[in-house]
Amino acid sequence: MQEITVPALVSLPTSGNLSDLIAHRAQNEPARVLFNRAAGAGWESVTAAQFDAEARAVAKGLISAGVQPGDRVAIMSRTNYSWSLLDFGIWFAGASVVPIYETSSSEQVDWILNDSGAVALFVESTDHLALASSVRPASLKNLWCIDAGDVAKVKELGTGVSNEAVESARATLQLDSLATLIYTSGTTGRPKGCELTHANFFAEVQNVTQSTADLFFRPDASTLLFIPLAHVFGRLIEVGSAFSGLTLAHCSDAVKDLPRDLASFKPRFLLTVPRVFEKVYNGAEARAEAGGKGDIFRKAAAAAIEYSEGISAGKISLGVKIKHAIFDRLVYSKIRTGLGGNVTHAISGGAPLGARLGHFYRGIGVTVLEGYGLTETTAGATLNTTKNIRVGSVGRPIPGTSIRIADDGEVLIKGPIVFRGYWKNPDATKETFTEDGWFKSGDLGRLDDDGYLYIVGRKKEIIVTAGGKNVAPAVLEDRLRAHPLVSQCVVVGDAKPFIGALVTIDQDALPAWAAAHGKSGATLERLRTDPALIAAIQGAVDDANKAVSKAEAIRKFSILPVDLTIASGHLTPKMSIKRSVVVQDFAAEIEAIYSGE
Repeated sequence: MQEITVPALVSLPTSGNLSDLIAHRAQNEPARVLFNRAAGAGWESVTAAQFDAEARAVAKGLISAGVQPGDRVAIMSRTNYSWSLLDFGIWFAGASVVPIYETSSSEQVDWILNDSGAVALFVESTDHLALASSVRPASLKNLWCIDAGDVAKVKELGTGVSNEAVESARATLQLDSLATLIYTSGTTGRPKGCELTHANFFAEVQNVTQSTADLFFRPDASTLLFIPLAHVFGRLIEVGSAFSGLTLAHCSDAVKDLPRDLASFKPRFLLTVPRVFEKVYNGAEARAEAGGKGDIFRKAAAAAIEYSEGISAGKISLGVKIKHAIFDRLVYSKIRTGLGGNVTHAISGGAPLGARLGHFYRGIGVTVLEGYGLTETTAGATLNTTKNIRVGSVGRPIPGTSIRIADDGEVLIKGPIVFRGYWKNPDATKETFTEDGWFKSGDLGRLDDDGYLYIVGRKKEIIVTAGGKNVAPAVLEDRLRAHPLVSQCVVVGDAKPFIGALVTIDQDALPAWAAAHGKSGATLERLRTDPALIAAIQGAVDDANKAVSKAEAIRKFSILPVDLTIASGHLTPKMSIKRSVVVQDFAAEIEAIYSGE
């Protein structure tokens, strides 16, 4: 199959904007709890009426500060309740939102503020305030700090602004008005501003929530948002929650606070990225290994995968059912408890999860619905649903969306979720669309006979060896990252005689591994040349190589002395590898892989 269109489940509204999601909910269901915000060690409920009043108060303050309809207002913060409040408050004021990752450098902030022409900026911390002040352009009339209590001060500014002024301001926003200007983090070059309209978001959230109605519209629906709200996926969760009326809570620090927040909030389902599922799996295996129960965990994992594969095949043997029941008590229930205890489903996007982990999680009772999309498609363009799922795929098109596979394998997308263009960059906009109006994703994929999409790699990241073999690195990299000791890997070999790889070690998993092998306290610098660690990574490489032909297989690898992180400049905020930067910074290590060949 080369093309598929799935009809829309819901038609676009004929008028209005995203602020209506809150205004109408407050009018029709004022007592509906839309948010839980952090309050000490627990959570405080925020009803639709309360949130509506707060958002309007923010809007009044913005209007008083001189923000005009059509202006851009930026937010630089971690994921938290204040971000969602400001998002809707800005829309109530008739303006649009420019998100900035809280990890952004001064150069990135400088570019985004200048390019967008933002007239105001909310930052979270005093560190952000200092950074923004150092690059503050003349167009930025107001700079506020959330931690300094400036959200309350903005509300105070608007005490003299009438309700009619807010209604007049928000009425200026139509379906085709700019809702948000999201700058793609990009692996090369300066970020481009993606113009997403109110219609884009309506088309996305209406059809995503309706196609997964048993998750979003169940009476006790709730989710914990811990991915960045600066990312389009985070915004989809926020807006989708407001549309469906489920209860949304925020976790600002996924590294430190996520286990605690999952345990106390107990969400019904999660929306996140594959790396979270990889870390949960790898952490469980590492703990089992450290406790001398590594073999039990691996047998349990194999049983879960076998059980899920049986679901797909429509037949599960009695022996598998018995093993599954035993391991559910010993292993699976503990993993589910770590996710809060109530999670039965999760939606995953941003990168491929892979069939192995997909089957594992479904086998333990947490069905992961993989999706696929980009900033330019308002997040999801395809999605597996509870009723239509094919593990290993990224699902069928979002209702109302068309997917086509070009002659060279590139995934093309058309529909109302597709952005209208890049901000002030008509040349880039023209380049990203075909002559007949299809958005060129830059990803390579295939459609099966039932219209399920499989992503096989990035078009621009295809490696061509000296022998002329085309290799998609994502296949190997995804398999390697599944190993509990591996944090990141970058497949190399362009114009080289064979495929190699740079591998980084998971700093959380290494101490337990070292202790289990009689090497407690050893540093990564020492262990990276240790025969036992090299053998462990070689085993992971051998497993990854099973997914490809001999010509595509990794022949040699190098364990790096550091990890690849956002802070080091080697990963984008959405955890994508900046391949060109890695290749440049670790040129010596790459050259060593091929020396003597």
